[in-house]
Amino acid sequence: MILADKIIRLRKKNGWSQEELADKMNVSRQAVSKWESAQTIPDLGKILQLSTLFGVTTDYLLKDEIEDEEFTNDTSSDTTVKRISIEEANAYIEQRKKASWRIALATFLWIISPVTLIVLSMLSGLPNAVVTETTANAVGFAVIFAFALCAVPIHIYCGFKNQPYEFLDKNVPFELEYGVKGLVTEKKNAFRPTYIAYNIIATCVCIFSVVPLVLLSFSENEILVAAALAVLMIIAGIGAGMFIVVGVQNASMQKLLKEGDFTEKEKKRTGIKDVVGFGYWGILTAIYLAWSFLKNDWHISWLVYAIGGVLFPVVMCICDLVADKHSKY
Repeated sequence: MILADKIIRLRKKNGWSQEELADKMNVSRQAVSKWESAQTIPDLGKILQLSTLFGVTTDYLLKDEIEDEEFTNDTSSDTTVKRISIEEANAYIEQRKKASWRIALATFLWIISPVTLIVLSMLSGLPNAVVTETTANAVGFAVIFAFALCAVPIHIYCGFKNQPYEFLDKNVPFELEYGVKGLVTEKKNAFRPTYIAYNIIATCVCIFSVVPLVLLSFSENEILVAAALAVLMIIAGIGAGMFIVVGVQNASMQKLLKEGDFTEKEKKRTGIKDVVGFGYWGILTAIYLAWSFLKNDWHISWLVYAIGGVLFPVVMCICDLVADKHSKY
């Protein structure tokens, strides 16, 4: 008996329609139809899910010569599929909605934390400055430390609140109970106009943030340049926060639906991108601060971020190519 016949047999034995099985497997009804008509074969991950869902061994499913059902009661296996109810899905989406605003606030604090140090450092270099370089550095770094003391606990708190749902970020098999996929899809479609609007506005905000600095970059008035740089960081922080608010909420629904960046293939890409992206922007920040403080070229050192932003998509494309090549082996 071939796999297609076994799926039909087990589905009917459980009294499920093709649509109900598709919902439990988080695939389309057409996919189930193709499995049962032997047009396509489920991948290994889906075979494991079918095995757990029907309570039969993978040998029974894969070996045509085995016609009698081989059941398994082993619930300790790593291939156990976690089932997510409507209540759990709603709780997760709501939790991530609250977290999105907290994470956005923490990110905003990180971005604007150097503003005081930059402005005071500029002022300390002026003739007859009322602030010495030592005082400027002391106060500036104290403010950075204070902002970090506010931002870090926010990230830690969000991490603790997300612990019950960490399996969604890992390669832990899960399935949505009946009706959950439709509910989450409906929420995602309803949220899409907000997602698009926020991304458009945030992009415009980030572009506008550099305008004051560009206009004043060749000014001899260092106070105006410092003020423009401070404005840039504040406005850019607002834009970044807007990206995060809608990004985190949209990602929560994509994770449940295994769409976008959260398909099995994209999860591998995302892991590489996260590591490279963190290192990339960390290096750029180090270069920017070193250039600015050592050369005192605050009026032009911001180009590090401008050039880095242009090159960043290229770096991410290289990450995709590396991830795709790695996945073939």
